[in-house]
Amino acid sequence: MKLSELKNNETAVIVRVSGHGGFRKRIMEMGFVRGQKVTSLINAPMNDPIKYAIMGYDVSLRRSEAELITVLSESEADAMLSAEDAQAPNYFACGDCSACHSSCFTNLHKTTQRNIINIAFVGNPNSGKTSLFNALSGGNEHVGNYSGVTVDVKTGHFNYRGYHFNVTDLPGTYSLSAYSPEEIYVRRHLQSSMPDVIVNAVVASNLERNLYLTTELIDLSQRVVVALNMYDELSASGAVLDYEKLGSMMGIPMVPTVAKNGQGLDKLLDTIIELFEGKNPDARHVHINYGSVMEPEISALAEQMHKATDLPQQFPARYWTLKMIENDKEAIEILHSCKEFQSWSEIAEKSAENIQIQLDKDVETAISDAKYGFISGALHETFTEGKRDINRKTRKIDKLVANKWLGFPIFIFIMWLMFFVTFSLGSYPQDWIDSGFAALSDWLNSIMPNNALRSLLVDGIIAGCGTVCSFVPNILLLYLFISLMEDSGYMSRAAFIMDNLMHKMGLHGKSFIPMLMGFGCNAPAVMATRTIESRSSRLITMLVIPFMSCSARLPIYVLFAGTFFPNHAATVMIFLYILGVLVAALSAKLLRAVKFGEDETPFVMELPPYRMPTTIAVIKHMWEKCVQYLKKIGTVILGASFIIWLLSYFPRPLVETKNENDETITYTAAADVIDAENSYLGQIGRSIEPIMRPLGFDWRASIAIIASIPAKEIAVSTLGVLYDVKDIDEDFESEALGDSILKDGTFTQSSALAMMIFMLLCFPCIATLGAIYGESNKKRWVIFSIIYPTVVAWLFAFIAYTVSGAML
Repeated sequence: MKLSELKNNETAVIVRVSGHGGFRKRIMEMGFVRGQKVTSLINAPMNDPIKYAIMGYDVSLRRSEAELITVLSESEADAMLSAEDAQAPNYFACGDCSACHSSCFTNLHKTTQRNIINIAFVGNPNSGKTSLFNALSGGNEHVGNYSGVTVDVKTGHFNYRGYHFNVTDLPGTYSLSAYSPEEIYVRRHLQSSMPDVIVNAVVASNLERNLYLTTELIDLSQRVVVALNMYDELSASGAVLDYEKLGSMMGIPMVPTVAKNGQGLDKLLDTIIELFEGKNPDARHVHINYGSVMEPEISALAEQMHKATDLPQQFPARYWTLKMIENDKEAIEILHSCKEFQSWSEIAEKSAENIQIQLDKDVETAISDAKYGFISGALHETFTEGKRDINRKTRKIDKLVANKWLGFPIFIFIMWLMFFVTFSLGSYPQDWIDSGFAALSDWLNSIMPNNALRSLLVDGIIAGCGTVCSFVPNILLLYLFISLMEDSGYMSRAAFIMDNLMHKMGLHGKSFIPMLMGFGCNAPAVMATRTIESRSSRLITMLVIPFMSCSARLPIYVLFAGTFFPNHAATVMIFLYILGVLVAALSAKLLRAVKFGEDETPFVMELPPYRMPTTIAVIKHMWEKCVQYLKKIGTVILGASFIIWLLSYFPRPLVETKNENDETITYTAAADVIDAENSYLGQIGRSIEPIMRPLGFDWRASIAIIASIPAKEIAVSTLGVLYDVKDIDEDFESEALGDSILKDGTFTQSSALAMMIFMLLCFPCIATLGAIYGESNKKRWVIFSIIYPTVVAWLFAFIAYTVSGAML
């Protein structure tokens, strides 16, 4: 907990002191060091500052300063002491903790909290920081070779040489400005969490661009180690880098790494430990010189801000000075509550004017030029370029896949191939799984009496969850293709190819990546819109992503396309995906014209070099999605299947019984008769059937649509329950759901096509609606995402049913 949370008269052990160099040095000189006991004595009348007792004297700290000190309560320390003493009674200086309580507290910290290191991975998109995170923590986060895979904070932990590492993987960002959402997110995290060490992942073969973020971290005055990732690519190009000298010049130790094979990771961890313990000789604070014009302006304001007692202590005064002169809105909002803010603001405004007049350029450009000048000077003394062009292969491939005439046909072919393989190859294991569940149903029918429990197991759980389980191979194959496109770098080319079309839709070129991710799952695709700088494009993109056909809809397509269009199933599926894209495009155009103005945000996106996807990464990605799908089957779909069965099983139909003695007729609930049409579920379906009848849907199809609100796959499991419980008798044998639907005759090719189109375009699942609310923070957009797609789905399904009915 934080020292500021310590109650009066309570004692705690100091675990960690955070903050930037100047503050940290001052507070440690006052005795606030790891292992020391501190007691909270009294709060000032307005609860700030707070008086503490430490090392035999009293000291006053502001609450904001006390928040930078992490402590362990005395009760927690006593409990840990007992545990440590039981496991290793000879470790401490003595066996009786009461005899030397103070030294035991120090030893306790050495054995437990002192060895906890919190690190954060920061780096450009495609720098390999998530690969480093996974390699070190054993995490299961997916690594994609395009901008915007990591859209949220990810955490992991591991042990190394007696230290416990808590690692955090932050979104990829090019700087720490307030330009894009991920930049703001990373800076806020570094300010609030204050990691012990920041690991800056840098692409070794592209130092000049990647080191710009490093200069931003230098301004923060934090403990940083640079991981020169993909160092094998630099070596392969013939380039030579004196990374030790470069690290010494920049005041940041640098370690060559190759995340994919673990090269240099031990050295990286050893360097992190050295930084944490304050023993690395290269670690020192360096001031970037911004030139004869800017430097006096920066120094003057920094001196004024340094005197303030209410300046946020997480970052140094010089950093806040730069942000104020740059007119960084996020930083200005943070500093607005400071007493001297108005005075600082006037000085900063005047400094910005002076800089612009003297240099004939705006402040942001001047600061960027100075940073790149600093980088260029450092590389001039430490880096020798190689003669081999490592991007030559990438450029050759781009001449083909990004060609003006061939780019679109290649992209469409890849999409068609993905769906063809997903359907045709996935049908074999799907049949095996179907056969397995059918055999299980037969076995249960043969050993159990015909009662409610058997109906629940066979007609509810197996008919519902079993049907959805059979689509796992299709899901795996779909994510295999998506993973290959992401990891190889082709996904960024797809965005490049589609930029002009996206612009005509009123969207940003970067919108294509979240939309393409929507083919996998809409919810994370909505979250991926954070990488779009333009707010209007970001909002429009998240609103049209539900039209992108996610993998949860795939079981519905496989069921109906395979049953009613067996010879053209792949073509029908590619038609559905194209239709979803077209509706998304039309909707985006409509939203841009009606609600949002024109977006002039430029299209700037990195095109990383092509890399061969690693087998481990691809398999891990597929396995993650399989586990997520199976978890959904075991929770949401299982629960929904039970509810659907319950509503379809009750009320029980009455059976007439005649007493032979007095010929009295009685009515009892039948144990072995099912009347789904007159059940509670049937009554619900009947009530909405008039709305859905123009689409060719009966009450069962209507119920399946309603049941898909939690997750789209539930539509299939619902149909499995409804069709498998109809007309059951003693001679009933389990059949595939498609055969049951075809035999029943309620669906035709026209109504099956309408069903697929409606499920493609209708309201998104609850998880996606939650993501839309989380990203937009507006309830009205959630309501819009329910009503608008449903109306569009009804109209398109009606047109498809009417037109195809006349043609087929």
